[in-house]
Amino acid sequence: MSTSVRVGTESTATLGGRRETLISRIARQTGRMGLLFPAVALMAVFLVGPIAYSVYGSLTNAALSGYKAANPEFVGLENYAELLTSNAFWKAVLLTVIFVFASAVVGQNVLGLALAMLMRKAPKILSTLVGGVVVIAWVMPEIVAAFALYAFFSSDGTLNVMLSYIGLSGPAWLLVFPMFSVIMANIWRGTAFSMMVYSAALAEVPPEIQEAAKVDGARGWQRFFFVTLPMIKGSISTNLLLTTLQTLGVFTLLWVMTGGGPGTQSTTLPVMAYQEAFKNSLIGYGTAIATVTIVLGALFALVYIRALKPEVD
Repeated sequence: MSTSVRVGTESTATLGGRRETLISRIARQTGRMGLLFPAVALMAVFLVGPIAYSVYGSLTNAALSGYKAANPEFVGLENYAELLTSNAFWKAVLLTVIFVFASAVVGQNVLGLALAMLMRKAPKILSTLVGGVVVIAWVMPEIVAAFALYAFFSSDGTLNVMLSYIGLSGPAWLLVFPMFSVIMANIWRGTAFSMMVYSAALAEVPPEIQEAAKVDGARGWQRFFFVTLPMIKGSISTNLLLTTLQTLGVFTLLWVMTGGGPGTQSTTLPVMAYQEAFKNSLIGYGTAIATVTIVLGALFALVYIRALKPEVD
């Protein structure tokens, strides 16, 4: 009898302990959620809210002026259906992908990593000088950088003057090679960020691992590809994500340098959205293009997050 009472008491105590543990876990989770609530609220107000309103606006025929400006009507997916049948839209999508891939995925990341590695081996004075020059392009206001680059690539600009000194006659870069010009400009503008990210990542690579690989007979390129790159893989994935999303939304640089022209030869999605919304007064249609740009950015982000996930785990 006493044994059964003791067992029952122990079972009750065990259940009570489990309930207390469960309650304490719920309390901890609630406390953590409480700490996150201000950040979640701010994101809802300044991020989720505007995106939701933008999506709704893309489903209307809102205009910048006239009757539809005051009384927009809900048109469902009509704007998106029109986009899908527009050759100009698909050309803008292609140019956007080319611009992002060439200037961010390849240009900024490759040049940023190269500069970071060279600056680690260069004399301190030289690395400080080069780093300062590169960082100036990044900290300069975008509108100032855009006008400076317009002056550099214009027909009688700095680039053609420099070419004339060696007996060459440069073309009107912004008219003949508009995408090449804006890609080079964006690489110059954004490389500093990648350089700083990779400089910090390379500083964390233990030198003894490099020395061990060197002792084992690994050449310079082998140490780079099989030792350095795997150890900074997380930084590469993160930097790719940040530079891609930043470049996807570039507008001022393109608008000042080419205005999307000549014709539509450098019209990316942000430029097209602006033209349709504010030049053609089609707010709903322009908002649909902007929404597609958000979706394109989300697709890029998903790819990079999947690449980054093993590093996080």
